[in-house]
Amino acid sequence: MNELHYQLTTIDGVFVLALSLLLGFEVIRNVPAVLHTPLMSGSNAISGIILFGGITQLLAAGPGDILVVALSSLAILLGAVNMSGGFFVTHRMLDMFRATSKRKNEH
Repeated sequence: MNELHYQLTTIDGVFVLALSLLLGFEVIRNVPAVLHTPLMSGSNAISGIILFGGITQLLAAGPGDILVVALSSLAILLGAVNMSGGFFVTHRMLDMFRATSKRKNEH
């Protein structure tokens, strides 16, 4: 079988990063305030994708790819912090909508 291998270059990574930043900025900027709470779940999903991408890049890095290892590790750290913080905040917000008697019995 004929296998196709594609090596990502630095300019590919810079292009994807710039496109992601522009797209993320446009999406968040145009969201009305009412939709920010439901959007947190989507934000958690995006952080999960960042986490997955960082792990994938870290596993694919060679022994001499210090920059890739450093940036992938940073992406994993920030993605994990953002995702866990997002879940925590979402849980707290959903807790506000529970009946008052239920909340008092739980704490």
